[in-house]
Amino acid sequence: MDNLKNIVSQNIIFLRTQHKMTQFELGEKLNYSDKTISKWERAEAVPDAYILKKMSKLFNVSVDYILSEHDKEKPPLLKNNNHITITKISIVGVWSLAALLFIVLWILGNVQWLIIIYTIPISFIVLLVFNSIWGKSSNNFYIISALVWSILATIYLSLLNRNMWQIFLLGIPSEIITYLCFKLNKNSNK
Repeated sequence: MDNLKNIVSQNIIFLRTQHKMTQFELGEKLNYSDKTISKWERAEAVPDAYILKKMSKLFNVSVDYILSEHDKEKPPLLKNNNHITITKISIVGVWSLAALLFIVLWILGNVQWLIIIYTIPISFIVLLVFNSIWGKSSNNFYIISALVWSILATIYLSLLNRNMWQIFLLGIPSEIITYLCFKLNKNSNK
């Protein structure tokens, strides 16, 4: 049993560090404390079958991979690489559609430069969706902040002839609300 504890311990450490996660972040994803993760990594305990299955999905490996000794020089395929690529393709797709629409309207004699501006918040929405599915939830705070400010900038630029700079004052309570929501979420996960 001690040998199994050591193998599982080394595999958890390896997978966690490959995914650039702290013990706290892994614990958050598994709904366990960082102290429990530390116990597993010190080979003092082994996660139960349910958590092993959850870890296998999180790290995109089989449960057998976590329970088996293997060559560390050949790490498993990290799903994050595919997820990052899919996210990038989606964002480039949004910009490509915006560019196509801009060009078509330009050819038709109706130049709508705001299409490019509207693409910025749409890109942040796409990024937020994919980060919520695959990424670190702590990054959502920054993405939502950027989304709020890009929406405010888009509104300002849409109303440029009216010089409504005061619209940016809405960003302050929006930032406070976003911060408090994330703080509330962190406290409820403890």
